[in-house]
Amino acid sequence: MNLSVSLNWERMPTVPLLFPKKEFISEVLITSIAFPMTERFLYKILFFLSISLTAYGQGQEWTVFRGKSDLSGRSAVPLPDNPAVIWNFSSGSRSKSSPVISNNVIFFGTEAGSIVAVGDDGKLRWKSGAGSAVEAPPLISGNNIIYSSSDGSVKCALKESGRIIWSYKTGNQIAGSANIWHIAGKSGILVGSYDFYLHCIDPLNGKLLWKIETENYVNGTPAISEGKVLFGGCDGILRIVNPVTGRQEDTINAGVYIASSPAIDYPYAYVGDYEGTFYKLDISAGKILWRKPAGSDGGSIMSIPSCSGNRVLIGSDDGNLYCFDSSKGNIIWSFRTNGSVRGSPVIADNKVLFGSNDGYVYIVGLNDGRRIWSFNCGSPVSSTPAVTNDRFYVLTEEGRLTAFGIKK
Repeated sequence: MNLSVSLNWERMPTVPLLFPKKEFISEVLITSIAFPMTERFLYKILFFLSISLTAYGQGQEWTVFRGKSDLSGRSAVPLPDNPAVIWNFSSGSRSKSSPVISNNVIFFGTEAGSIVAVGDDGKLRWKSGAGSAVEAPPLISGNNIIYSSSDGSVKCALKESGRIIWSYKTGNQIAGSANIWHIAGKSGILVGSYDFYLHCIDPLNGKLLWKIETENYVNGTPAISEGKVLFGGCDGILRIVNPVTGRQEDTINAGVYIASSPAIDYPYAYVGDYEGTFYKLDISAGKILWRKPAGSDGGSIMSIPSCSGNRVLIGSDDGNLYCFDSSKGNIIWSFRTNGSVRGSPVIADNKVLFGSNDGYVYIVGLNDGRRIWSFNCGSPVSSTPAVTNDRFYVLTEEGRLTAFGIKK
């Protein structure tokens, strides 16, 4: 029997596929029987189903940079007090990327222009050339991996093989990771470029949906939450955008070069600037609630904040990880390392996991900043760890990926 479906988008009701987190609701429209079912329609159905199922398993997956599209850096998976090295994998190339995880496979980019896929046994699954350096973490969406490179291109490939499906070209290099939104059955990939634009791309075909012009480089990753996009750039302006229409709804002028990315804990957001000032923003009101120096040394903030309850954490080039009180902006504690902290912290089970350019990865207490554990990786750690199941993964600048966990 040859069963096929045609669509009558206007007359038929929507049947939502509901999952626990509302930002991952997808809609499937079912219509009359006809001939023939197109491959494109089948691909759309599978694409939206895979998005929903992937999002539903966020406790086991780390498919987006920082674990979730709001970039808040929280994990539902607890960290062990005394983790051990499970395995090491060397890519053979230097890396500024951070790992992401899907179906027990770890993906990251290298400065040599490769995307690397490593199994949870530490063995290479595949390695694919991107053409130029891949500095930003890749993004997993369903069965696909999406990554950007320094030549200004965004590519979508099959995550099982690395075979490229489509490619999109911006006008200049890309340093930040792509992010993805899903609203009412629609999706878009967001990526900033040194061409001064934030681009929104159709994940199905790589076509431009919309773009917003800024006044300087857009070198961070846009954060997404509650139907809002927030991003900053070298023009010192944070922009709040409707992801579906691309309409700019509001701006917040920090007046200083934003070298990193914001984290959203809606309706609030947090971000640091190049001069070492840390901000709390009210997205709904479009204003700055407080701005505070991160310490007295004036180190640039290249790290992305992590937030949980009344605690907000940020790394600084002065070598410290700072914990701020989210309501007043006072520093609760700081933890000193021997190198700049450009990687972003991850909060899990009242513990904080982060790396430093001194070559160490640390676990400290969320409440008091007390050192619980540390490990010398032998090379600067400017990446953000990925946490999943009973393991976490750390990538060094030398391109070595280490799996940590409890040895059984």
